[in-house]
Amino acid sequence: MKQNSDKTVARATLRHVRISPRKARLVIDLIRGKQVEPALQMLRFNPKKGAKLAEKLLLSAVANARESQGVDVDRLWVTGGYVDMARTLKRYMPRAQGRATPIRKRSSHITLELGER
Repeated sequence: MKQNSDKTVARATLRHVRISPRKARLVIDLIRGKQVEPALQMLRFNPKKGAKLAEKLLLSAVANARESQGVDVDRLWVTGGYVDMARTLKRYMPRAQGRATPIRKRSSHITLELGER
């Protein structure tokens, strides 16, 4: 679900990441609406692959906010974040009796938005 916020201070996007959108959304939903420091702590101690990707993305968004707007990091919140589907790689696995079944290797575009409260 995309949320267009008027109070968006900074945004960071990670494109063509080899993680399925469904798995990435689980992590992004954890931190949406949280302050930046608690969100970073949650991501740091989460064992999922998407947590490591989201942590780097959140740090990038914080750096974008600091450099372009000059905002105080302590006042930043994760106001929005969404995961879109990117290109799916199609592979095939051989099966019994000469058949083949498709394998879909999904990838994502992850976007985080930061704002002030």
